[in-house]
Amino acid sequence: MGSEKRLRRSFTADYKAEVVALCRGSGKSIGQVCRDLDLTETVVRRWVAQAEVDSGQREGLTTSERAELAQLRKENRVLREERDILKRATVFFAKETR
Repeated sequence: MGSEKRLRRSFTADYKAEVVALCRGSGKSIGQVCRDLDLTETVVRRWVAQAEVDSGQREGLTTSERAELAQLRKENRVLREERDILKRATVFFAKETR
């Protein structure tokens, strides 16, 4: 019945904003907007919730804060990898000098 997997699609920020505006201003339910645009309710509800966070209507991390957090996590991972490489190099060269 509904076992078909949907391909993962990506949407621009402008498109997401248009869908959120349509959900808020059209008088249609989120479910109806989703059916009209062939989107899943889960993703559209997430977009609406994130728009509420970004506008200050709801608690949570804003889009820019999420982007900064992701960037910092990536940078942290790279720094840990570099540190581990330096530790291994130190051990290697310490054995060489004996």
